Amino acid sequence: MRIGIFGAGSVGCFIGGLLAAAGANPVLVGRPAMGKRLADGILLSDHEGLDRSAGPGTFVFSTHADALADCDCVLVCVKSGDTPVAAKVIAEHLKPECLVVSLQNGIANSPLLQALLPGARVLAGMVGFNIVQTGENRFHRGSEGEIILGDAPGALELASALIAAQIPAAVRRDMQAVQWGKLLLNLNNAVNTLSGLPLRQQLADQQWRKVLALSMREANQVLRAAGIRAAKLGRVSPQLIPVILELPDWLFIRIAASMLKIDDEARSSMAEDLEKGRPPEIDWLNGEIVKLGEKHGVGTPVNSTIISEVKQLFEGKPPAHPSAYAVLARIASRR
Repeated sequence: MRIGIFGAGSVGCFIGGLLAAAGANPVLVGRPAMGKRLADGILLSDHEGLDRSAGPGTFVFSTHADALADCDCVLVCVKSGDTPVAAKVIAEHLKPECLVVSLQNGIANSPLLQALLPGARVLAGMVGFNIVQTGENRFHRGSEGEIILGDAPGALELASALIAAQIPAAVRRDMQAVQWGKLLLNLNNAVNTLSGLPLRQQLADQQWRKVLALSMREANQVLRAAGIRAAKLGRVSPQLIPVILELPDWLFIRIAASMLKIDDEARSSMAEDLEKGRPPEIDWLNGEIVKLGEKHGVGTPVNSTIISEVKQLFEGKPPAHPSAYAVLARIASRR
């Protein structure tokens, strides 16, 4: 299986780098600036001591989608807002029956890709770990997790290729439940961005955990009204996570030690977007909860407030990160 990656950013380069280090000769398609950064190869590391590298001759980097023409599988790793453009760009270069895998946030991207690429086999996927870029060409996995693929032809072969490259992967039949479970966890992307803190420090703060707990509890109410089940992706069910988040700091640190197995400097992908001046994926995360709540007549003041706060922050209004107390006060005023 020749694997291509469209959208060579943090996740794409980490996956592509490990595939290259394992001798899989992947194709990475990304921006010219990333090509320059990878001129001397890719360095890979993680929170458990992984230390690997992929030299310049072990992978193909291109700024053009025609480099994907020989690929049997293409992993789409672009931001959600770029999905329509990505589909249009790669459509002319895919092999017949090419396996296209959405490794993107949210729950809407794989159906959209299938609609825009009717000749391809589109597979939903989920990345359960956090990647940060450290230095010019180093990509670091800062948390636990695995890549989960929907159960469809080609999924087992792809999972085997990922596992052979030391990338944890699994295939599951309940992929929609998995995606909703991941979306619930991803509600922390916005909270982490508002806090301006590293993930570990933010999760160690009870007030910021209260913001996240309110967001998740409201999301669980919406999912119940819609008859949607969210899968359990860690040791705790989605329904119990808000209860644990609201515990006092000393008790949370003892009970939720696995949640804090994160590198000290790891931040959410949305926080990275803020730093680099890219638009946030908030409409594909908290926005999905608000949209589903409107459809089923469930109010969503918490997630609506968080969306507003994030968009104002990205617009530079206010110029500084708000405090957790300020966000909680604004949520209370809308409930």
